[in-house]
Amino acid sequence: MNTLSYKTVSAKAEDIQKEWVVIDATDQVLGRLCAKVAKILRGKYKPCYTPHMDCGDNVIIINADKVVLTGDKMEKRQYVSYTGYPGGQRFASPAILQQKSLKKDLKPGKHPLFIKVIKGMLPKNRLGAQLLKNVHVYNGNVHPHEAQNPKVIDINKLK
Repeated sequence: MNTLSYKTVSAKAEDIQKEWVVIDATDQVLGRLCAKVAKILRGKYKPCYTPHMDCGDNVIIINADKVVLTGDKMEKRQYVSYTGYPGGQRFASPAILQQKSLKKDLKPGKHPLFIKVIKGMLPKNRLGAQLLKNVHVYNGNVHPHEAQNPKVIDINKLK
């Protein structure tokens, strides 16, 4: 067998087929849901996956307010942020971030809890920042992306 005949194929920008998918977060565990969403954003479920390219899909998460955390993590878990000033260390629990998502002045589709969790599961470079723009999270079951003809997928069927 000639091993030189096997070539690693990397996807090119014109070869990538991006789709729009809708995921219902009702009664889903937050971390497990976001881990699967991060894999969809990266494109790891596609056969043309290339680590240095944005070959994943655009993800719309609906019913984000109905997501659950196991145990007492909704109150006890602490997310840390820093303002950049002395004494500017801030702590927020998932319950506080869930309340922030209900504010009217928040940018539509940017749920603070989901963005924080998914961001931690993506690469810490420019590619991760680009991939984070492909996720849109809404509290209700209505979203403004009907023109993209998103397909509904069952997140429980993915590994």
